[in-house]
Amino acid sequence: MAEIKKRLEPSSSTTKNVARRIFRHENTILALVLIALLGILSYTTEGLLTTRRNLVNILFQSSVRGVASVGQAFVILSGGIDLSVAGIGLFSAIIGGTMMTSLTKLNIVGHPVSIYIAIPAMIIAATAVGAGNGSLVARIGMPSLIVTLGMWEILKGVSFTISGGYQVCELPEALAFYGQGDVAGVPVPVILLIAVFAIAYFILYYTTFGRSIYAVGGNIVSSWLSGINVKMIQTMAFTISGLLAGVAGVIITARCMSAQMITLEGLELDSIASVVIGGVSLAGGRGNLIGVLIGVMIIGVINNGMSIMGAAPSLQGIAKGAIIISAVAIDYLRRR
Repeated sequence: MAEIKKRLEPSSSTTKNVARRIFRHENTILALVLIALLGILSYTTEGLLTTRRNLVNILFQSSVRGVASVGQAFVILSGGIDLSVAGIGLFSAIIGGTMMTSLTKLNIVGHPVSIYIAIPAMIIAATAVGAGNGSLVARIGMPSLIVTLGMWEILKGVSFTISGGYQVCELPEALAFYGQGDVAGVPVPVILLIAVFAIAYFILYYTTFGRSIYAVGGNIVSSWLSGINVKMIQTMAFTISGLLAGVAGVIITARCMSAQMITLEGLELDSIASVVIGGVSLAGGRGNLIGVLIGVMIIGVINNGMSIMGAAPSLQGIAKGAIIISAVAIDYLRRR
C-alpha cells in the first residue's frame, strides 16, 4: 500500500500543478467569464441567446469590432492608443461608397467604379491615415491620445464634406458578398475575422517585429538601447491599426450596402473595451490576442443579450463603460 501511495502522489501532485497553472492563466478566467455571461443571459432571454442561429449572429456582428480590435491591440501593446479607428473606418466607407455609387450627384469620380478598384482604394486610404498617425506620434513625439482624437474629428469633417451628409447607397451588388455572403455556411465577415486573427497571431508571436512590439511597449528606453528601431515600430503599429480599420469599413459598407455618417459610430470605444477586457495592459507590453478575441466575444454577447431583452442603447453604453473601468482597475492593481 505504501508503495502504491508513493506512485500515486507524484501523479496527483502533477495534476494539481497543471490545474493550478491553467486557472492562473488570465485567458482561463476570461473564458469562464464568457461562459458565465452566456449562461446568465441565456437564462434571462429564455434560451434565445444560445440558439445556433443567434450564436452565429453574434460572431457575424462581432466581425467588424474584432477586426478593428486587432489593430487597436497592436497600438496598445506598443504603448499607444488609437481613438481614430471609427473615423478611419468611416472615411474608408465614404471614400468607397462615393466611388461605387450609381447616384451621380454623390459619385466623386463621375461614374461607378468596380469593387476591385474601390476596395483597394478604401484600404489604401485608411492605411495612409494610420501611417500619418504613427508618424506624428513616433517622429514628432506627440501624445497618441491627442493625435488620434484630432484625426478622428478631422476625418468626420472630411467624410461629411465628401458625402454632403447624405446616405451613400445604390452600390454594386457584387459588394454584398463581403458583408452578407457565406462560404460553406460560414459568413464571409467571420472568415475575414478569423484570417485577420491568424495572421496577427503569427506576426506577434513568430516574427522579430512582433517581439519588438512587446519590447517597445514594455520599456521604450531599453528597446532603443537594444538596437530596436522604436520609431519604425510605433509607426507600423498605427499603420496596421489604420489598415484594419479600413477592412472594418469595407465589411460594414458591404453589410449595410450603404455608407453614412453614423457608420462605425462607437467603434473606438468597443475596440478599446475588447482589448482591455482581453487582458492587454494599457501601459503596453503585456497581453495576448487570444484574450482580445475573448474580449470581443464578451462585448458581442453583452450587446446581443441586452438587445434581445430590449435594453436601451444607453444601458449598453453604461454596461460597456463599467466593464472598461473594471478591467483597467484590475490591470492597475495587478501591476501594483
